[in-house]
Amino acid sequence: MLALFALHMVLAMALPYLAARLPRGAWYLAALVPLVAVAWAAWHTPSVLDGDAPEERLPWATGLNLVVDLRLDPLSLLMVFVVSGVGALVLIYCARYLPGAGREAGLLLTFAGVMFGLVTADHLIALYIFWELTSVISFLLIAGRGEGAAHRRAAEQALLTTAAGGLAMLFGFILLGAEAGTYRISELVADPPRGGLVWLAVLLILVGAFAKSAQIPFSAWLPAAMVAPTPVSAYLHAAAMVKAGVYLVGRLAPALEGAQPWRPLVLTVGLTTMVVAAWRALRQVDLKLLIAYGTVSELGMLIAMLGAGTHTLALAGEEMLLAHAAFKSALFLTVGVIEKSTGTRDLTRLSGLGRKQPLLAVAATVSAASMAGLPPLIGYLGKEAGYDGFWHAPFGGGAFAVVGLALGSLLTVAYSARFLWGAFARKPDVPETRPKHPPFGLVGPICLLSAAAPALGVWYVGLAELVEPYAATPGLLADPGPAYAIKLWHGVTAPLLVSASMIVLGLLLHQARRPVERIRAHVPRLPDSQRGYDRTVWGVDHLAMWVTRHTQVGSLPFYLTALLLTVILIPGGTLLLHRPAWPHVVGWHSAAQIPLSLVVLTALGALVVARHRLTAVLLVGAVGYAVAGLFLVQGAPDLALTQFLVETLTVIVVVLVLRRLPSNFTPERPSPKGLFFRAAVAVTAGLCVAYFAVSATAVRQSLELSDTILERTPETGADNAVNALLVDFRALDTLGEISVLMVTAIGAGALLGYRSSRRQWPTGPAEGSAAARAFRGVHWDVPREPWLPEAHELPSRDRSLLLEVVVRALFPAVLVLSVYLLFAGHYRPGGGFAGGLVAGQAFTLRYLVGRRAEAAFPLPITPRSVAGGGLALAAIVALAPLLFGEPPLYSTELHWNAPLLGDIKLVTNIFFDLGVYLLVLGVCLKLLFALAQARDAGDTLAPYHDRTRRVAR
Repeated sequence: MLALFALHMVLAMALPYLAARLPRGAWYLAALVPLVAVAWAAWHTPSVLDGDAPEERLPWATGLNLVVDLRLDPLSLLMVFVVSGVGALVLIYCARYLPGAGREAGLLLTFAGVMFGLVTADHLIALYIFWELTSVISFLLIAGRGEGAAHRRAAEQALLTTAAGGLAMLFGFILLGAEAGTYRISELVADPPRGGLVWLAVLLILVGAFAKSAQIPFSAWLPAAMVAPTPVSAYLHAAAMVKAGVYLVGRLAPALEGAQPWRPLVLTVGLTTMVVAAWRALRQVDLKLLIAYGTVSELGMLIAMLGAGTHTLALAGEEMLLAHAAFKSALFLTVGVIEKSTGTRDLTRLSGLGRKQPLLAVAATVSAASMAGLPPLIGYLGKEAGYDGFWHAPFGGGAFAVVGLALGSLLTVAYSARFLWGAFARKPDVPETRPKHPPFGLVGPICLLSAAAPALGVWYVGLAELVEPYAATPGLLADPGPAYAIKLWHGVTAPLLVSASMIVLGLLLHQARRPVERIRAHVPRLPDSQRGYDRTVWGVDHLAMWVTRHTQVGSLPFYLTALLLTVILIPGGTLLLHRPAWPHVVGWHSAAQIPLSLVVLTALGALVVARHRLTAVLLVGAVGYAVAGLFLVQGAPDLALTQFLVETLTVIVVVLVLRRLPSNFTPERPSPKGLFFRAAVAVTAGLCVAYFAVSATAVRQSLELSDTILERTPETGADNAVNALLVDFRALDTLGEISVLMVTAIGAGALLGYRSSRRQWPTGPAEGSAAARAFRGVHWDVPREPWLPEAHELPSRDRSLLLEVVVRALFPAVLVLSVYLLFAGHYRPGGGFAGGLVAGQAFTLRYLVGRRAEAAFPLPITPRSVAGGGLALAAIVALAPLLFGEPPLYSTELHWNAPLLGDIKLVTNIFFDLGVYLLVLGVCLKLLFALAQARDAGDTLAPYHDRTRRVAR
């Protein structure tokens, strides 16, 4: 299972590149992966149905109970067939519908892999991670490549709704796991918890399931998502993603069906959604929206059936799960073919299409008939089992459920007929449609999906073998009387009469559509989920503006005071209430600490009274360098080196930014009372932090962890414990930190207006121009030779022979030093972070002298690619051990004897450190390039600003 998931991910990363060369072949290649998953599931089907569920475990952080448990049981097996089988056909369909769309191919295959992980996950936290990944991928697919505001708004609505529900579900999972003492789903089902906060866990989990499966009041996002391409709607919003909520309800029903308020909620919400959404489907003239509202309706039916928690309704839910995946995907893909061949989805503009595209019409008719519940199709089997299950329900409220299911089925028949009439019938008052002939690559997958309905309906014996094992799960209620058997004919029964009546009434309702529309025009509109979502977003926006208006006053001193007061009141107050024993405090451990501390105190004192911005920056740098000296004296050379490098780069970048600001701070000074208050807050906060730092040494009881790290450092292939800690013991933390650094750099570049592209940068006045002649001879040290390739484009006044010669000599030496620090970090101070900072400072030197850091970086890649490549390399190194049966972030030593070089030892975590090096270097380059672009933009706009000021005067 882990290997199949990895196969999805690896090929998905390659598809955007393959699609550029194989526009259709890339889609066919992508379809092979879910087909392999289907074959794998088919291979394990006999053993799974016999009760032997394959399991795999990936330990991640076992101390925190964070593991990835995967398990293939009967319900997971059914979902793998749905997710991977439909996914393969949709990908084949896309070869003709979206040729060359590499981004969409990669995202759809990634989604198929994530859904495979979701339906096989046997751990609540792992399931939640896969759950939220489906929401993110759905957002990317709906938004597309920024086609328009409608796409972005629909993507935002889908993400907000499903992610908010997912967050509530996470809290429910945590409560449920805490009450049960385990997060393993199979253990929860075997020994379900009762009492305590289980009722709250049930409520929160169902909120997440209802939001994912578009149940009222969270249903608006699904119709809005129909702006996405039709294959995306067919897969995500019909067969896979929206089934996640249904799957979760079915997965937990054996454990929670007896807990309140599980059954009342799933029946009320599910059946209400079924009726209301089906009624709304009858109003639609857009075929895709009609099918979308029908999807919402049938998802409500599935929620009610699988959540009811009885044997017969579990059978009905499984049958309808298979039926819905097949017929709804086929109908969505049918709409795609109609739109592509006619240019419209509006049923009021289509006429006579059935005669022009008979094969498509037959396939769509079979699928619509299955949706309506006509025999001998699988939809009929599921509906009959549903009627029987509610009719003989071993719980109260069965009559209400039968009425709800009957009314929803009546409307389903009506909108199924409306779809066929609108898409394929000949309408006398509409000009006949003249479509283009669709290729078989589009119609073929639809035919296969439609063929599943009669095949599974007629072969009900094999269908029963597939769905019976889950329905027999302990915890599901047995039905009174004989057990329900899946077959086409049970005799003339009350459920059969109700089903037949609803089919007839549904067809009559479609025939009377014109009078019904006139009556509906006078009926008050039902509450609209979209209006509720819009009002909620409006309310949140206005609340945010109100809070911002009353808290964000535009004063940095105010913000800093609020932060310091928080530190004083919360951590400081806690320390005063729970004071630890005061430790023995030593004034200093080395005489060298005294002058360094004096430097810190003197610089801070001068900083308080400084009025010049550059002076303040240099004083802050002096504090940082003195602190680095304290680290060094205290015996932490790695920390001192990092502090020194970060301080140097920070001072340079801040000085470059200060060129655009006034030289002095604002002249306004606070009142004496305000000044006294600020001073009191600052002094109190300083004392609080000092007290906290000293108290922390008293709380520490043992050096056992430090001793363990020092003892086990050689196991990592390193002698430097600090480096071993960063790239091995706590490499997961490092991976998270560099990810945050990458995101921060992207945000900083966006604020500076940086565009990542290789372009010709603006240059200074050409040598020999009037501007250059005006300054000729001003500097005696203007070089006559191009010591730096980019410097000759600068005006003479900005060049310096001394600086150019020094930088030309230092640049390669500093780069070599950075590589040395990268590899030396395993044995002595250094590492990828320090090496990346040193390399970044080499390019900073080139920028300061030549004004163009990109000239020293002539590779045909952008800083974004360097940083992204570093992050990708670190992630690959972290996950690569999984291929060899080892836990993530596992490292090993490689030895070989090379000619002339002798014995060579290589530790695999050096590649993780190399990823850190590349990311830090890419971030530095990105910031330098962004600063240069901002400078050029400012220089370009300077004359405009001058004219504006003159006009204002």
